[in-house]
Amino acid sequence: MATPQTVKPKFTLSYDFWKYWTGQTLSNLGSSFTQFALPLLVYKLTGSAINLGITSAATFLPYLLFGLVLGAWTDRVDRKRMMIVVDLARALIIASIPLLAFFGTLSVWWIYAVSFIHTTLTICFEAGQFAAIPNLVNQDDLVTANGRIQASYSTAGILGPLLAGVLLLVMPLSYLMSFDALSFLISAGSLALIAMSFNTAQTEKKTTKIGADVLEGLRYVLGHPVLRNISLMMALVNFISSTTYAQLVLFARHQLQASDTQISLLFSAGSLGVVILALLAGPLRKRWSFSRVALGALMTEGLLTLIMSLVHWYWLALIIWTITSGLGILFNINTSSLRQAIVPNQMLGRVISIASVIAWSAIPLGSLAGGFAITWTQNVGLVYGVIGALVFLITLGFSFTALGHADRYLPTAVPITQDTI
Repeated sequence: MATPQTVKPKFTLSYDFWKYWTGQTLSNLGSSFTQFALPLLVYKLTGSAINLGITSAATFLPYLLFGLVLGAWTDRVDRKRMMIVVDLARALIIASIPLLAFFGTLSVWWIYAVSFIHTTLTICFEAGQFAAIPNLVNQDDLVTANGRIQASYSTAGILGPLLAGVLLLVMPLSYLMSFDALSFLISAGSLALIAMSFNTAQTEKKTTKIGADVLEGLRYVLGHPVLRNISLMMALVNFISSTTYAQLVLFARHQLQASDTQISLLFSAGSLGVVILALLAGPLRKRWSFSRVALGALMTEGLLTLIMSLVHWYWLALIIWTITSGLGILFNINTSSLRQAIVPNQMLGRVISIASVIAWSAIPLGSLAGGFAITWTQNVGLVYGVIGALVFLITLGFSFTALGHADRYLPTAVPITQDTI
């Protein structure tokens, strides 16, 4: 007979979780318009792989410059209130692109600036968001909750590029981003309706300097074998693989001879893969260990990227990209849930920002290096093939570290009680 310690509570959604989930899903629908439109807009303005690489670099550079400080800062403030303010600011900065386009003054340099500022704001939002979810569900349900959240986000991501492709028939490309600006206002409103705090129940006022908080977080991440190896592995993988997404438009144009509509379908297909694998994240994680699910997904992603590099038929590449995108998010869901389970709540903002800085600081350099590599070789397929092989080998190597038995580091689950629906 099962003991109380071995019985897992049924997964349920709290009222506050439902409000959060709904608002962020609608926000993601708007963001999917920008994710599709922005690289295509840069490509139409410049036609350059290097400029696409610069756009990606501008998007991730703020993590390297500000991530540590902003993560520590979010552990000092009212996280929910901060997220609302950030949403309002993101609405303004995104709205500037269609506004400048309307007056005929939009330049690629302003797009770089918007990407940079938007990411800086998003660092704060993501740190608060990372800390919010453990307050809304039980530890045992983190993977399932994160999977369902990601699935609903990505369902919006499927619809977004498809709707964007249709709307391109009646409006200019840059105007699509006005939908993203509106979605941030909806997100801010949904967060304002949530009663639960995203901070710990009893938060003592910080008396230390923010630099000390950053150092404390760094010592925690670098001193923990699982957190350290996840971040180091992702720094290497992201340096290598960031080109696959940054140059997806170029790959589709040159190797697959894809039209604008087919490119929008490619983005939607990637989101469909995310939905499928995100919904499977909980069941897979309950059946197999973190190492088998997460590392296996990343190694398979590398192999599929290698195969896609050899493909010239659009519809086959579409299928491969669908699966590849899903495997990437399956890895991310498991690593995020593992961090949320391991890290104390009062350090969540710092830890996720530190992890992001370590893991994502390589993306700007990787995106630029990938752009130069494609320009030098004049062969986008060759570059994708090398990326796939290296991703597989890097992940295989880290499977022999603490990541190969990461479940041993999980703490004992403590259930939380809240109203559910």
